[in-house]
Formats: sequence, C-alpha cells, structure tokens
Amino acid sequence: MTVADLAAVEAIAEAVHVDFPEDAAVVAERLALFPDGCRIAEDDAGPLGYCVAHPWRLEQVPPLDTLLGAIPADADCFYIHDVAILPRGRRGGLGSTLCAMLLDVARRHGLRQLALTAVSGSGPFWRRNGFAVVESTTLADKLRGYGDGAIYMTRPVDP
Repeated sequence: MTVADLAAVEAIAEAVHVDFPEDAAVVAERLALFPDGCRIAEDDAGPLGYCVAHPWRLEQVPPLDTLLGAIPADADCFYIHDVAILPRGRRGGLGSTLCAMLLDVARRHGLRQLALTAVSGSGPFWRRNGFAVVESTTLADKLRGYGDGAIYMTRPVDP
C-alpha cells in the first residue's frame, strides 16, 4: 500500500465496514508508522481489498477511529487492525492469503504472536486461520467500542 492507494482503501472501508467508520487519517497514520503491515490487493478491475496491521501489545486493544501516535517500543505482538475485502474478492482465498502475508511480516519483525479483534461474525474465518479466542475479563471493557459479539483472538506466528 502507498499513499496513492488511500482513496481506494477508504472506499473499500466505507463499503465493507458500514458499522465501523474510521477517519481516513487512521489508515494514513498506520501506513506512515508501519508501512510493511499495510497491503492492498488488486485484480484486473482494480483494488478489491486491503489489510492494515502493526506491532502492538498483547491484550491492549486500540480503540477504533483513534490515532496511535507511535508504535510502542515494547510491542510484543502484531495487531491486525483491519482486513476488508469487497464481495468480488471473497471466496477465492484472498483473506487467507492476506493472513499468510501478515504472518510473514510478523515473523520478519521478530513478533511471535498475532492479535486481532474479530467483528461482524468473522470469528469462524479467523479460527480457520489458526486464531483462538482469548477469554479475559479485562478485555470486555476494551471491546465495547467494537460492537456486540466482538472477540479478541490471537495465534502464534509459528505454531
């Protein structure tokens, strides 16, 4: 992903994440802070999906629509902030391909865990990709901004 892709990313986000709007500055900041974790997927018809991830701290859920300011120096996981795929890009394995790419990025940066907040019933997809739900009473308050049914999940980079 490059700065030139941000308009397409915003359009995909608006189409896919209707219930979770974020200011365009959020993705722009993450791209600036950790470009290796920001990818866009395209086909002959143009952009069809993207992912945004960055180093973070386990069991620390960044609030939606909030700038990070910086990547924590003591980051101990690779947090998948967002994966969004337009309908024409689904069912072809693109989500799993993006997940595999993010695993490789985490591995190259020495991070041993991936973490994410699954929303909109996406838990089964993430389970198929090796993630497990983390049960924690301290996470409940942090997940409220992510809507009903949001779950925090992790997976080791190298199982």
